[in-house]
Amino acid sequence: MPDLSQALEIATATHSGIVRSHNEDSITADAGVGLAVLADGMGGYNAGEVASGIAVAMISAEARKVLAAMNGDMDVQCGEKLLLDQIVRANKAIFQASLNQPQYAGMGTTLVVALWHDNHVIVGHIGDSRMYRLRAGKLEQVTKDHSLLQEQIDSGLITKEQASHSQNKNLVTRAVGIDPEVEPEVHSYPVEASDIFLLCSDGLNDMVTDEDIELTLASLQANLPLAAQQLVQQANDNGGKDNVSVILVRVLRSFPARTGFVDRLKSWFR
Repeated sequence: MPDLSQALEIATATHSGIVRSHNEDSITADAGVGLAVLADGMGGYNAGEVASGIAVAMISAEARKVLAAMNGDMDVQCGEKLLLDQIVRANKAIFQASLNQPQYAGMGTTLVVALWHDNHVIVGHIGDSRMYRLRAGKLEQVTKDHSLLQEQIDSGLITKEQASHSQNKNLVTRAVGIDPEVEPEVHSYPVEASDIFLLCSDGLNDMVTDEDIELTLASLQANLPLAAQQLVQQANDNGGKDNVSVILVRVLRSFPARTGFVDRLKSWFR
């Protein structure tokens, strides 16, 4: 399996926030395989924590197995199918657990998962956990929330400014584990050296404006761990009403996929 640890730098941070007593977010990231997973659980008692934990553990473990078996011989479309398949598997596992154990009834989680492969990032997401990209000092939101607010913005009922003050921020229209079937959104994007990607739970973007996120990343990009900690601190300084988690991934250099065996074989006879 290709090792991307020389091509990617990753820093993470997570905190329960100021108001919540425990953290229902789950995160994992592995620069070597180019994988980052962030889930924001929902449900009573510790059910949200269980749902997000299942999603992150299953997706990261199964994705690593598939990546190891393919040993780098895949294209971006295969990577998209990989994420889609693993999200569907996690959805079934969480939904089944909620049926089998009454204390977990109705649990679910939002999700954003990213896989870096062949100079692309493949992103799968459900709900309102987000991915942003900082390129040349400019922050851009890559994912689009599956939420009531986003639907209202899209239909012209409210503006983005009005949405930032809405009381309906946490109403998601899709989540992992709530229904027997799930509709993940999966896309791929070309990346450039020095791009910085941010995966975050809504505990960050509900508390910190995109402008302040951009300023923090742009000013602290030389120290990724400090930037991650500072984003969490800003969310808490602004009220910390929710758990807050961030994963920062910097692209250090190009990482083209190695040529597949068949292509290498052909090249020998050219």
